[in-house]
Amino acid sequence: MKRIVVCILCIVSFQAQAADKKKDVWHPTSLKDETVQHIQQAQHQYKKCVADEMQKKGYKKIESRNATDAIIKQCEPMLTTMRAVYVKEGVPEDIADRHLRKMRVQITRRLLKEMMFQEAARSSGVK
Repeated sequence: MKRIVVCILCIVSFQAQAADKKKDVWHPTSLKDETVQHIQQAQHQYKKCVADEMQKKGYKKIESRNATDAIIKQCEPMLTTMRAVYVKEGVPEDIADRHLRKMRVQITRRLLKEMMFQEAARSSGVK
């Protein structure tokens, strides 16, 4: 009797997994070309903001992690603008937030790496 119950449970679980796989199908974007262009422009503005802030001399005097945090906070309004474009076009907020978080983390990592490199170069005497 136990074997029959276990077999039935296995069959039911396999069917449930098969139903879940249908949800994982890729659906191409339904965003308009001009919306994608607005998002790309906002991304460019964000990256430009980070690059411009990084060039300011005040950040060279403080520790690289603190400088990175300050630069990212300074450019945060650019991400808010990008989020507004996503929401206006009907992109689910979860997806918009996930994309913005991913982009922010990637930029932060690159920025921190660059700031640490510059800090190491200054401490070694290389200009």
